[in-house]
Amino acid sequence: MTRKTKDAFVLGAIYLAALFSVVLLLCIIGYVFVKGISNINWTFLTTVTSALKGTTGIAGNIVNTLYIVVLTLLIATPIGIGSAIYLNEYAKPGRMVRLIEFTTETLSGIPSIIFGLFGMVFFGNTLGFGYSILTGSLTLTLMVLPLITRNTQEALKTVPDSYRNGAVGMGATKWYMIRTILLPSAMPGIITGIILAIGRIVGESAALLFTAGSGYFLPKAGKGLLTKIMESGGTLTIQLYLSMSKAEYDVAFGIAVVLLLIVLCINFLTKHLAKKLDVNARK
Repeated sequence: MTRKTKDAFVLGAIYLAALFSVVLLLCIIGYVFVKGISNINWTFLTTVTSALKGTTGIAGNIVNTLYIVVLTLLIATPIGIGSAIYLNEYAKPGRMVRLIEFTTETLSGIPSIIFGLFGMVFFGNTLGFGYSILTGSLTLTLMVLPLITRNTQEALKTVPDSYRNGAVGMGATKWYMIRTILLPSAMPGIITGIILAIGRIVGESAALLFTAGSGYFLPKAGKGLLTKIMESGGTLTIQLYLSMSKAEYDVAFGIAVVLLLIVLCINFLTKHLAKKLDVNARK
C-alpha cells in the first residue's frame, strides 16, 4: 500500500467518524423533538404542576434553574478568574503551582454524585443550609471552578508576552496591565469557559438531587426573591428525572426539548460571543 493510498484511507476514516458524530447528534435531537415538541405550549412553560388546578407546567423549575445558574456564576466566576490570574501571572513556576494545577484537574474528573454527597453533608447538614438552592449552588461552584480556571489560564497564555513587556516598559503597574490589557485580550476564552460552565450547570442532575431538592413552586409574592435561595428548588433536569421515574414520558420529553433548546442556544451564543470578542481584541 502506497503512502498516498494510506493517506486517502485515513482521511476517509476521519470524514466517516465526523459524519457518524453529526448523524448521531441529529438522530438524538430529532427523536427528542418528535417525542416532545407536541407537549410544549404556553401553559406548560408558564405554570406549575397542580392537581387542584389540573395543570402541568415547569415554570417553577425554569426559575429554579435560573436561580442556580446566576448564583453559581456569581460565586465561581470571580474565584476561578482570580485563581487563573494568580497561577499565570503572579505565582512562580514550581511545586506549588504544579500541585494546584493537579488538584484542579483532579476536581474536574471527580464524578458529580460525589460532589452531591459532599455538598449534602457539608453545606446541607454541617452548615445547616439543608435542601436549598444555596446548597446546590455552592456544590456546583466546586464542580465548575476547574472549568473556569483552566479556560482562563489557557486564554491568558495565548496573549503574547510583548503585550506584557510593552505595558510594563511604559510604566504601567502589573495589576493595571492585567486589568486593561491581558483580560480584554483574553476575554473570548474567558467568556467561552463561563458559558461552558453554564451548560454544565444547566445539565447537572446527580449533584443537585442530593443538595437542591425537588421543589417546583414559584417564589411566593411578598417574601422577596432572595428568600427563595434558602428553599428547595428542583431544576429542569431534576424534574425530568422525576417525570421519568413516574412514567410521565410526555412531560419528560417536553422538558428534554426545553433543555436541548437551552443547550443549543448556549452553544450558539458561545461561538457568537467568542468570535465577536476575538474580532474586537484584534482591533
